Amino acid sequence: MQEIKCPNCGKVFQVDEAGYAQIVQQVRGREFEKELAGREQALAEQHCQNLKIAQTSHEQALIEVRAENAKALAEKDQLIIRLNEQLKQTGTEKDLAVTQAVTEKDRERVDALAKKEAELAAREKRILELENQLQQTGAEKELAVTHAVTEKERELASQKEQLLTLRGELEREQSESQLKEKALKEQYEAQLKAKDQQIEYYKDFKVRQSTKMVGESLEQHCQNQFNQLRMAAFPNAYFEKDNDARTGSKGDFIFRESEDGTEFISIMFEMKNEMDETATKHKNEDFFKELDKDRREKGCEYAVLVSMLEADSELYNGGIVDVSYRYEKMYVIRPQFFIPTISMLRNAARNSLKYRRELREIRNQQIDVENFEAAMNDFKDKFGRNYRLASERFQAAIKEIDNSIDHLQKIKDNLLGSERNLRLANDKAEDLSIKKLTKNSPSVRAMFQEAGQDS
Repeated sequence: MQEIKCPNCGKVFQVDEAGYAQIVQQVRGREFEKELAGREQALAEQHCQNLKIAQTSHEQALIEVRAENAKALAEKDQLIIRLNEQLKQTGTEKDLAVTQAVTEKDRERVDALAKKEAELAAREKRILELENQLQQTGAEKELAVTHAVTEKERELASQKEQLLTLRGELEREQSESQLKEKALKEQYEAQLKAKDQQIEYYKDFKVRQSTKMVGESLEQHCQNQFNQLRMAAFPNAYFEKDNDARTGSKGDFIFRESEDGTEFISIMFEMKNEMDETATKHKNEDFFKELDKDRREKGCEYAVLVSMLEADSELYNGGIVDVSYRYEKMYVIRPQFFIPTISMLRNAARNSLKYRRELREIRNQQIDVENFEAAMNDFKDKFGRNYRLASERFQAAIKEIDNSIDHLQKIKDNLLGSERNLRLANDKAEDLSIKKLTKNSPSVRAMFQEAGQDS
C-alpha cells in the first residue's frame, strides 16, 4: 500500500499498487503533455522572433538605401543649381561642358543606384531563403517533437511492462522470503532447543563433578579434539601432558613440532575451569605469572591459557586474546579456539622455518668455528702447559746441576781438606815416637824403660 497526501486538505489516504501506478502514469502523461506544449510554444515564439528580426533587418536596409538615394538626388539638385548659376555667369561656352559634366555625374549616380538596387534584391532574396529555412526548420522540429512523443509513449509502455514484471518478481520474492523466514525460524528454534538441552546437560554434568574433575574434563576435551585431528593435521607433532614437576610446578600439555630436525613451534598449554557454584571465583590474570614461568622453564616459545573462567567477560568471549602486553607470547582462549590457535601459531611459525634452518646452519657453522677455536685453544693451553712444565723442569735440572756442581765443589773442597788433614796426620804419625809420647808422662816413660831393660 502507498500513502498519498492531498495538497489542499492535507489528508493522507492509502491506495493499492495498481491505483498508485495509474496515478503516477496520469501525472507523468500530464507533465509530458505540459512540457511538450511548452516546447512547441517556445519554438513558435522563437520562429516569430526570427521573422521579426529578418523583417526589421530588411526594412532597415531599405531605409538606408532610400536615404542614400535621397541624399544623392539632393546633391545632384544642388550641383545642377550651382552649374546653372555658373552658366549664367560664364555664358554659352561653358554650357556644353557643364552639360557633359552633369551627364557624366548622372551616369555615375545611375550606376550607383543600379548597384544599390541589385544589393537590395540580393538581400530580399537572402531574406526569402532565410524564411524558407525557418519554415523547413519548423517542420523538422515538428517531426522531431512527434518522434519524441512516440518514443516517450513507447518508453512509458516498456516501463509499465517492466513495472508489472518487477511487481510479479517482488511478490514471488516476498513469498520465497516468507517461506525462507519460516524455515529459518523453525531451524533456529530447533537449534535453540538443542542448545538449551546441551546447556542443561552441561549444568547437570558440572553439578555431578568435583572441582578436580571439572579441570580434568577440560583437559580431556582438548586432548580429544587434538587426537581427532592429529593424523590429518599434525602427523609429526608432539602433544603430551607435562609431567615434569622438578621445579615445583608444571603445565598441562606441551605441543612441539619439528621438520628435518628443526623445531619450529613449541606451545605450553594450561587449562583452567571451575564450577558455576564455586564461591571463590578466579580470574585469568591469576595464572599468567605461573604459566609464563612454566613456559620458560620448559623452553617453549608460546604460552596459551585455555580458560572457562570469567564466563561473562566480553574480552575473553570475543575470540583469541593476545596478552603479550603482560607476558611475552601469551594468549588466552576459549576451548572452541583450541585447534584454530594451534593452527594459527603453527602456520605462522612454519613461514619462518626457512629462516630457522638458515639460523641453525649458521649456528652449526658457528659451533664448528667455536669447536675449532676451542680445539686450537686447548692445543695452545696443553702445548703451553707442556712447554711451561718442560721449561720449569729444565730450569730445575739446571738448578739441580748448579746445586750438584756446588755440592761436588763442596765435596771436592771437603776431600781436598781431608787429604790435607790426612797428610798432616801422616806427617804427625811419622813424626810420632815413644819419646815424644812420654815426654810429659814420666811414669809411662819409666815403664817403657823398665820394659826395655828386662828385654
